Amino acid sequence: MLVPFESLPDSSRVWIYQSNRSFTEEELVEIKQKLDEFLTQWTVHGANLQAGYEIKYKRFITIGLNQEVNAASGCSIDASVHFIQTLEKEYNVDLLDKMNVSFKQGEFVAYKPLTDFRKLAKNKSVSPKTIVFNNLVNNKAEYLSDWEVPAAESWHKRFMS
Repeated sequence: MLVPFESLPDSSRVWIYQSNRSFTEEELVEIKQKLDEFLTQWTVHGANLQAGYEIKYKRFITIGLNQEVNAASGCSIDASVHFIQTLEKEYNVDLLDKMNVSFKQGEFVAYKPLTDFRKLAKNKSVSPKTIVFNNLVNNKAEYLSDWEVPAAESWHKRFMS
C-alpha cells in the first residue's frame, strides 16, 4: 500500500539506493511511476506493506516501510531488490554497489569509489566538514537527522586524518 513518504512514522525502516549518476527529468517521471506501481502491490505473505519513497538530488531512491503495519520478510525484501535490479538494467545505472561514496562539492553531488574517496581525504580534498551521505541509516528518524551529515559525524570519519 503506497503512502506519502512524509506520512510514514519515524520508526519506519529505510533502504537507500544511490545512483552512480543523476537521473534525467524524463527518467525520474518513469522511475516514480514504476515505484508507485511496485509499492502499491508490494506484499508480505499476501498482506499489504505500507510503504513510501522519495528521490533526492535526482540520484537517491529511498524506500520507507512502516513495520508497525507489517514487517518485511526475506521474500518481500528480495522482491524489492529485484525491482531495484530491473531499474539498474533499464536505466543503465548502478544502485546496489555499497563500495561507493556520495558527497557534496558545493551544490554538486559527487560519486566516487571508496578507494578514491580515501585518497581525496588523504590529500585533504575532502575534509571532516565535507557533507557525505550515510546510506547505512536504518530508519526514517536516522534518515532525517543522520543521512546528510559532515564526514566527521558518520562512518566516513575513519578516512579523515
